[in-house]
Amino acid sequence: MLNSCLYYVLDIGVRRRDYTGRDTFGLMKLIALNGSPRLIGNTSNIIMDMLDIFSREGIETEHIQLYAYNFIPCNDCRSCEMRGDGRCINEEDGFNELLDKLREADGIVFASPAYYGGVTGQMKIFMERAGLSLETGDMGLRRKVGGAIAVAGHDGATAAYSQMVNFMLRNQMVVCGSTPHTTFRALNPPQFSADKDAVKAVSILAGEMIWAMERLSQKK
Repeated sequence: MLNSCLYYVLDIGVRRRDYTGRDTFGLMKLIALNGSPRLIGNTSNIIMDMLDIFSREGIETEHIQLYAYNFIPCNDCRSCEMRGDGRCINEEDGFNELLDKLREADGIVFASPAYYGGVTGQMKIFMERAGLSLETGDMGLRRKVGGAIAVAGHDGATAAYSQMVNFMLRNQMVVCGSTPHTTFRALNPPQFSADKDAVKAVSILAGEMIWAMERLSQKK
C-alpha cells in the first residue's frame, strides 16, 4: 500500500520497505517540527530536552526548524487533489522533501509558540499545505505516532496545542498525550524551565510516544 511502510522488527532496529518499494534499515526515528522563528528559544530548548529522552532509548532524532524554509501559503489551487499523489505542485521550496522525511519517520512532535492566540504563521502554512496534500493523496502520516507542545508568554497555548492535535487527528495519526498537557507558560528563554508541571509533562509525553512507537513497529 502506498500510504504506509512495512516494518520488520529486528534485534537492533527496524527494517522497512518504504512507499517507493525500497528496502531500508535503521533505528526508529523521531522528527520534531519547530514552528518558532527563534533558533534558540523556549521552544527549541524544550525540543532538545525531549529529543535527549528519545536518544537515550536508541531512537534516531532530527530537529527541523520550519522557519528555515521559505514556504508560500496554500492558494487552494487543488492541484494536489487532481494529482492524488500526496505532493504539492510547488516543487521549489523544499515542502515535498520535508513531507517525504515525515513519511519515513516513526514519530513526529509538533511544537510551536503561541502567536496571537494560535500557532505561528509558518506552522499554520505547513499544516494547511500538508493537510490538503496528504488528505487528497496518500495519507502518508497515517498511524505515525504524534505529540504536540505549545508555549505561550500569556495566553494562546491551549489553542495552539489544539490546532496541532487536530492536524494529527485529521491525518489519522496515533496521538499521545500527558497529564497535564504539554502547554508551557514562558515568554523569554529559559523561562520554560520554571513551569515544572509542563516540564514533567514532556517526559510523560516522550514515554508514551516511545511506548506507542515500539508497539506499532511490532505490528507492521
